[in-house]
Amino acid sequence: MKIILTLALVLGLTVLSKAQTKTDQSSNAPVWTEGDRKYLLDNLSRSKQEVIDETRNLTKEQWNFKESPDRWNINQIVEHIALWEILFTHEISRALAMEPNPTFAAAPDSVFLGQDPKELNALDYTKPFSFAIPLGNNEGKNNVIWLTTMRNESIDYLKKETKNIKLQYDYCGGANVYQYYLAIFSHTDRHLRQIRKVKTHPKYPK
Repeated sequence: MKIILTLALVLGLTVLSKAQTKTDQSSNAPVWTEGDRKYLLDNLSRSKQEVIDETRNLTKEQWNFKESPDRWNINQIVEHIALWEILFTHEISRALAMEPNPTFAAAPDSVFLGQDPKELNALDYTKPFSFAIPLGNNEGKNNVIWLTTMRNESIDYLKKETKNIKLQYDYCGGANVYQYYLAIFSHTDRHLRQIRKVKTHPKYPK
């Protein structure tokens, strides 16, 4: 009888210990709040609208103006943003297909904000591939439609999502869905600065 009671006590403590460990791990899991939802929606909508505003009523000459032969024109910049929108949403869809993981050792959110390489040609950080290099085959306004269509899909999704997207990870990229959306609007902001720089060039068509 004593042996049985001892075993029961040991097993009970073991179960309690495991449960406590699980609780401790879960208590450190990131939480998806309504404030987070608003932050993403505000910035995804804002950056989308800024692309629309910066490219509204541009002439063909303005769309195609380059500061120098090795720089992108505004048409190419918008196409590049759209290309990355596809890449980011692909990773998001992979993450959403995974089981939620409250114990994944994720990078801090700050890594995904404003960390894009500045003044670095996309080919330099996608070598040996050229998937991020815009071809310039579309008209500029069509690239804006392409980008805003994809962005609207994300905005509609985020308005309705109820599960904790901070627990949905793409393990290859090491980011959760929330962090990918941080990267999306941060990347757009960087290239908005690039568009504005093109427009301040002394030879930019008026």
